[in-house]
Amino acid sequence: MQTAAPGEPLAVTLAEPRDFFNLMKPRVMSLVIFTAMTGMIVAPGHLHPVLAFIGLLAIAVGAGASGVLNMAYEGDIDALMRRTATRPVPSGRVSAVEAQSFGLVLAVFSVMVLGLAVNWLAAALLAFTIFFYAVVYTMWLKRFTAQNIVIGGAAGALPPIIGWAAVTGDVGLYPVLLFLIIFLWTPPHFWALALFVKEDYGRAGVPMLPNVVGDAATRRQIFAYSLVLAPLGVTPFLFGYATPFYGGAAIVLGGLFVWRAVGVLREREADRHHAARALFGYSIVYLFAIFSVLLLDAAVGPSLAHWVASR
Repeated sequence: MQTAAPGEPLAVTLAEPRDFFNLMKPRVMSLVIFTAMTGMIVAPGHLHPVLAFIGLLAIAVGAGASGVLNMAYEGDIDALMRRTATRPVPSGRVSAVEAQSFGLVLAVFSVMVLGLAVNWLAAALLAFTIFFYAVVYTMWLKRFTAQNIVIGGAAGALPPIIGWAAVTGDVGLYPVLLFLIIFLWTPPHFWALALFVKEDYGRAGVPMLPNVVGDAATRRQIFAYSLVLAPLGVTPFLFGYATPFYGGAAIVLGGLFVWRAVGVLREREADRHHAARALFGYSIVYLFAIFSVLLLDAAVGPSLAHWVASR
């Protein structure tokens, strides 16, 4: 594969299937699939396994559509950042028009399949998620405000609600709590990344928080959000939706998040953002772990609680 310095176009090459797959941001898709599946599993009621699979696939494709439309629009700024310059659009392997058409087809397909196979509330929530990420976040928030991640994080936080709605046909407090966990997780996760790639964002003119208010203020914001996120992660237990098994795990995971955030708060420029890198890595572990424990708790928690009570 050819390479070039940020901002310099690469020679046009023939697109491969993997280029269109990469446009869908598969790593982000994996998170969406996992959190949506969690919403489905913890929801009361029953959805036929085949319909559940179709619904989950539609949600995954909808997430992919959001990623494709995002990359179709951001080719100009992606070309200026080292970590994104080799993506299919800025590298010239896929044109912005091709990416946009691909994304729109995926979006319509995913929403229609979810509506026809499962229910239209889940489909409407998926359509709103795609619109919010592709239009509100990508076309407006990301380029014009340092609060882009805070507001835009709503799109990435909706999958548990969509999964819940796919099973129940409504929205309850429990999926809203899961939404809030992801929503409050998003700023410290992305701001930790922004601390050690701020030169990239600066080169592209993206107003990420470190580029606008500086590193010190960003570290304080990361710490503040972490202080809110840690207790919020325990709320499924506090509201009676999960057992003490989950509650204890959430306390430990949240405590480790705050500990990492303290490291970021104390970090200085000479440290070369080691603490920020550590928090960014742990934040991914945290989210997957918290939802994994929720799934495990839903599977064995009640039986375990009954066994403990009978001793």
